[in-house]
Amino acid sequence: MIDKLLESEFSFRQPEVKRLNGYDNVNYIAKTKSSQYIFKTYSYNKELLAILEAENEALLHLEKKNTDTFPKPIPFTDGNFIKVLEIDGSKTICRLLSFLDGKFLGDIEATEELFYSLGIFLAEMNREFQKFDSYILRARQWEWDIQYVHLNKKYLEDIPDPHNRSVVQYFFQQFEENVVPLLPELRKQVIHNDANEWNILTKNGEVSGIIDFGDLAYSQMINELAIVITYACYDKENPLDWAPSILKAYHTILPLEEKEIKVLYYLIAARLCTSVCNSAHSRKINPDNTYATVSEKSAWQMLYKWLRINPIEAENVFRKAIGLSVHKKPFTEEEIKRRYKYISPILSLSYKKPIFMTRSAFQYMYDADGNTFLDAYNNIPHVGHSHPKVVEAGQKQMAILNTNTRYLYDLLPTYAEKLLSKFPDSLNKVFFVNSGSAASDLAMRMAYAHTGHKKAMIMEHGYHGNTQISIDISDYKFNSPKGQGQKEYILKTKIPDTYRGKYTNQNAGELYAKEAVKQIENTDHPIAAFITEPIVGCGGQVPLAEGYLKEVYPAIRKQGGICISDEVQTGFGRLGDHFWGFEAQDVIPDLVIVGKPIANGHPMGAVITTEEIAASFSKGVEFFSSFGGNPVSCAIGLSVLEVIEEEELQENAKEVGDYYKSILSKLQQKYDCIGDVRGSGLFLGIEIIKGKNRETNRVLAHHIKNELRNKFILISTDGPDDNVLKTKPPLCFTKENAKEVVDAIDSVLETYYENV
Repeated sequence: MIDKLLESEFSFRQPEVKRLNGYDNVNYIAKTKSSQYIFKTYSYNKELLAILEAENEALLHLEKKNTDTFPKPIPFTDGNFIKVLEIDGSKTICRLLSFLDGKFLGDIEATEELFYSLGIFLAEMNREFQKFDSYILRARQWEWDIQYVHLNKKYLEDIPDPHNRSVVQYFFQQFEENVVPLLPELRKQVIHNDANEWNILTKNGEVSGIIDFGDLAYSQMINELAIVITYACYDKENPLDWAPSILKAYHTILPLEEKEIKVLYYLIAARLCTSVCNSAHSRKINPDNTYATVSEKSAWQMLYKWLRINPIEAENVFRKAIGLSVHKKPFTEEEIKRRYKYISPILSLSYKKPIFMTRSAFQYMYDADGNTFLDAYNNIPHVGHSHPKVVEAGQKQMAILNTNTRYLYDLLPTYAEKLLSKFPDSLNKVFFVNSGSAASDLAMRMAYAHTGHKKAMIMEHGYHGNTQISIDISDYKFNSPKGQGQKEYILKTKIPDTYRGKYTNQNAGELYAKEAVKQIENTDHPIAAFITEPIVGCGGQVPLAEGYLKEVYPAIRKQGGICISDEVQTGFGRLGDHFWGFEAQDVIPDLVIVGKPIANGHPMGAVITTEEIAASFSKGVEFFSSFGGNPVSCAIGLSVLEVIEEEELQENAKEVGDYYKSILSKLQQKYDCIGDVRGSGLFLGIEIIKGKNRETNRVLAHHIKNELRNKFILISTDGPDDNVLKTKPPLCFTKENAKEVVDAIDSVLETYYENV
């Protein structure tokens, strides 16, 4: 059929015709005795016809420069370059182009010289395009033009993996924040718009031509570079290393502006997002079209590598390539002085060399020097730093309504219902506040009101907040050298530590519990409440000995007290096996405190309790929190629960946490300075000691922490002697991240012992 058409329309004699793979049209290679051609066919569409006519005009314009570099439109026998014909009963747009010879860029080994020639080639092409204009291309708006990247949002749900979806959504948000405000200032012209490795031809180690002008766009000139860098680098181990050659060469022909370089990192991310969105959509509507998804794997790989690159570092690499000075990093000492001019030094800084942070994303944090830190420490951004769903929830609700709880609005009961569904049925009332500290304070007030008692039993080394009541019940605070001391109404019980404590055998929980019960029975006044964390964080990430609470809770209740579980650090699936830490002890508390991760860093906390305790509290003065449970907080809190479910983050905490703990345990066998590896899920502690006698080694623990900081890994220390490394990363942490941390600790210790 096609061969006969070519004979009649172009006077070819017995052409050899072969169908080619295509994205959304059907193409053929046609061979005659003397030449080769590309015959392109498209389902008829009036708008498409206009675009193809504009494409032909662009090619004819470029033909004046070089006939061997770009495809040349071949006229039909009647002189037209495009015709609408009937093929297989369908109205079809047809055109013929010359065939360009050469090896595809994707088939040859990359070199700096090759990439330099690529930059030169594109710049020379774009310089010619500056002399060409088309109102058709000016009017074209579609998904593959980076300036319209938002049009790809409709394909987000076609991405099957929810975390992949979140990464794409994150970069969409970054585009809106960092690029959209500058778009009107960026130079625009006609660009090729699809300079990928299968459209670029090479000869003798240099770029010789480019094909497939079907994506022509009137767009920002810098988008041409964003696209070519994407496809030239997306299969490279370190994609950022390969961009300078292209940029430097392009800049020698068409000098780039500083504002264009400023947005290039985000434009490259946008192109990657466009690619993976369209691949996902193509697979959904046409799973057999492998051509449409050929670059998907490389695009995802680069997108995750791009996520780990600090935008400042990328911009500095780009700036250096074209001769601009790099951004000067802030002088940390000056920043510290400025901070302490207004802020008391009692608010301490982490690390010997503090870090000036500028941005963050998921498990990464970016500093002002251009470095990217793997965050193995911050448990507050529970579902990941700057998680797009959480960000969007807050932004949207802020633009709609934010008020106090004295008005009716749907989000308060909606979120309360969703949150309470995560608890046992008996815990069916919630009080919203602004922090975990405020929740601890309120919890104790409720306990005192409900029981009429004034005494509180607390856990050794426990920490529950920064209000006065919270400090009174926090041994970690009141018992410090600068603390206020233990109040007379406070009863402190020994931490049931199976590594460093009195009991370390299998029935340690029962033995510790017996001592606690004895304290309860011998107290001079009834206890209003017993409060503890399921894993005592400031005690050194110490899990309560198995079965401990099952013995202690009944004793508290027997004398009229209530049992409080502080889940500020351990809740919301962090422990992997359980959504709440108290579940690991097979108990149900009377009251639960939550905070920190409840809203991914947005200031929020809550007290969850029983109908009976809530009723007792309601008999006193009115409870009111100006901001507790406001619409924005509820929207954000709801989004956090949705992300935990959608991305299966509790399951991830279990799988990654088990792996993390196992490889830490293997490291423990290698170094006798690692006394204990403990915890659950992504809430782990590594106790650093001096040797077999288990003497704490604070100096080495701090050395490890600071050396990891120098390796761009965030971790911290805690415990009574501050000798326990604690790692409690965002729940999107991966096995690769865990291995990176453990390998880094291994490297630090290996070097340390070599120099001892």
